[in-house]
Amino acid sequence: MNYEAAQKLSAKDFKRRTGVYKQTFKRMLHAWHTYHLNRSNAGRPPKLCRCDQLMVALQYWREYRTYFHIAGDWEVPESTVCRIVHQVESALMNSGLFRLPGKKHLIQGFERPDVVVMDVTETPIERPQKGQKAYYSGKKKRHPLKCQIIADRNTLEIICLSFDKGRRHDFQIFKVSGIHIHPDTESLQDSGYQGIAAYHANSYVPLKKPQHNELTSLQREYNRALSQERIGIEHINRSLKIFRILSERYRNRRRRYALRCNLISAIYNHELSLAA
Repeated sequence: MNYEAAQKLSAKDFKRRTGVYKQTFKRMLHAWHTYHLNRSNAGRPPKLCRCDQLMVALQYWREYRTYFHIAGDWEVPESTVCRIVHQVESALMNSGLFRLPGKKHLIQGFERPDVVVMDVTETPIERPQKGQKAYYSGKKKRHPLKCQIIADRNTLEIICLSFDKGRRHDFQIFKVSGIHIHPDTESLQDSGYQGIAAYHANSYVPLKKPQHNELTSLQREYNRALSQERIGIEHINRSLKIFRILSERYRNRRRRYALRCNLISAIYNHELSLAA
């Protein structure tokens, strides 16, 4: 489905098809046009217009089919699809229109969040030919890439991301990321962050069941209330993984994974502002 046909879809169906709202698509298209203003027009004219090129990139993120199959739909070479996707990603990131607030937002500024939620999500990858041990997650029995998400609990806006290999524990990712949270800001996380109080005193994690004993009813109630407070981070994970490039087995070069996560997270933040 090219851009002209997609314009005939309702707003809901367009979102289902591409993963973004029509307003977001226009903003992305503006950044894509600006990118081409600074480039030479020498060479053969492209077969696909810029609107369709952006549709190709969105189709790749949303459906995550191979370049071969998408190229067959658009009747262009496989290498053309690969080049379009990479150029669109670089253009959107360099435009400055899709950026995350960054970890400095956690410690300074008048809009510093009062409560943040933190979690680590995984994307499985192909088994590496070298250095498999560094990527192997014994918990999931597979080789993943990990992405730590820190978000504002009240607005559900993603503040910053951190990345590491599958073997690294969630709490270890936080420690090596160099992220600092303001002492007045509360942070909510799951049991994978046991011991975070030594780094940020205003933190809350679930209580673990003592060995050969059971949690009291009051402790279980605390865990349930904490789970309800941090459920927003699970909704964020679901929103990001609408793009199957982050939910299915990641087949691309691992060095570009962080760029794609940051870009899709920034697009999510922009759509969140549209819905507000």
